[in-house]
Amino acid sequence: MSFKIAIIGAGSVGFTKKLFTDILCVPEFKDIEFALTDVSEHNLGMIKAILDRIVEANNLPTKVTATTNRRKALEGARYIISCVRVGGLEAYADDIRIPLKYGIDQCVGDTICAGGILYGQRNIPVILDFCKDISEVAETGAKFLNYANPMAMNTWAAIEYGKVDTVGLCHGVQHGAEQIAEVLGAKSPGELDYVCSGINHQTWFIELRLNGRPIGKDELVAAFEAHPVYSKQEKLRIDVLKRFGVYSTESNGHLSEYLPWYRKRPDEITRWIDMSDWIHGETGGYLRYSTETRNWFETEYPQFLEAASKPIDPARRSNEHASHILEALETNRVYRGHFNVKNNGVIANLPQDAIIESPGFVDRFGINMAAGITLPEACAATCMASINVQRMSVHAAIAGDIDLLKLAVLHDPLVGAVSTPEEVWQMVDEMVVAQAAWLPQYADAVPAAKERLSKSKVKTREWAGAARRSVRSIEELRAEKAALKQAG
Repeated sequence: MSFKIAIIGAGSVGFTKKLFTDILCVPEFKDIEFALTDVSEHNLGMIKAILDRIVEANNLPTKVTATTNRRKALEGARYIISCVRVGGLEAYADDIRIPLKYGIDQCVGDTICAGGILYGQRNIPVILDFCKDISEVAETGAKFLNYANPMAMNTWAAIEYGKVDTVGLCHGVQHGAEQIAEVLGAKSPGELDYVCSGINHQTWFIELRLNGRPIGKDELVAAFEAHPVYSKQEKLRIDVLKRFGVYSTESNGHLSEYLPWYRKRPDEITRWIDMSDWIHGETGGYLRYSTETRNWFETEYPQFLEAASKPIDPARRSNEHASHILEALETNRVYRGHFNVKNNGVIANLPQDAIIESPGFVDRFGINMAAGITLPEACAATCMASINVQRMSVHAAIAGDIDLLKLAVLHDPLVGAVSTPEEVWQMVDEMVVAQAAWLPQYADAVPAAKERLSKSKVKTREWAGAARRSVRSIEELRAEKAALKQAG
């Protein structure tokens, strides 16, 4: 087989390497071409060198090209994979910093909440540019695989406004299933069968079977509470499981910021989170982790390059969906996964236009979703709150409507639990002004926002958050890794 895959945002070096090696685990794919593109020549050069080393070490005919000219990279591509972060860590820092001034404490801030909504405003114009190029220069019928957050908003814009065949991909379902299998004592994750459905980052394990035996709420609660690690790290998720009757795919920290109940007061935040790792609820945890990862990679790059000389091991192929989808589409080997697509009746009690995440099967005929799913009412209600925010956010991003953007932020569950309308209005003005370089659709709104900010009497505070940690130095990271290696 010979076809072309374009990866936009290929400067996300670690993730691009994972996708690349996963895809080359499929024997039929050795003759394909990878076209890498990114706005950063520096990062593009690093990932190109790594992938070239992999090709050389494995004696493959695979072609790898790299260019900052996105349109050139997309020419003739059959599959386009996006893992972009528009605005980089600079804009992301404002997604966390500015809401903290108004009392909004986020762990991740990349899906909804104030940070996720502004992240969507930055991404959507760029996503539509991708779609335009795909329509004009990619292979006819090309498929767009979006890994970038905010997943639902990006995918919604690409399908509804970009008019490109798009599927959103995430790994939250797989990680949640691995946890459940572990607490239930399964010998391998494959012993667990499940139906998981909802929206991205709010998917719910609505049916569980271990080796064919149904698993109920009480057994699952008891298993999590007995686990020596998860009982401490996933306190909030376990509480939601007790109240809703089903387990959520999302990490303790992620889930905490999609709900109005657990991060509304500083004392409540510290009660429900765990500080053993960023993903369990730390203030700005993912921003810290991303910053440390970038710094670590820049410093330790020679080691990453050396590691690329190792042979590809198909047994270590990851459970990221992309390679499995491509394999199913090209070889007709059927793959079951969980995909972000327009609802269109798949989940009966969610809106038709929503982007849902639900089970589907892939073969040569495409992605075929399993329809007729009904979520438990509490799960549907929680998803609906986010869907309404997502819809307004997408429409605001398309129109450059700052008033609709403010309404979207106002209706966010956590923002609404913490902030007044006056605070929300000023916060959005402040975020739009700070991020104006990445928000071309709001250019006409920026002068008036600046004027309002100059006259505002809404009080703010300088607050690091309820559970903030400083970015660790390279020396601290090395010492921690050495200690873990010695202990393990």
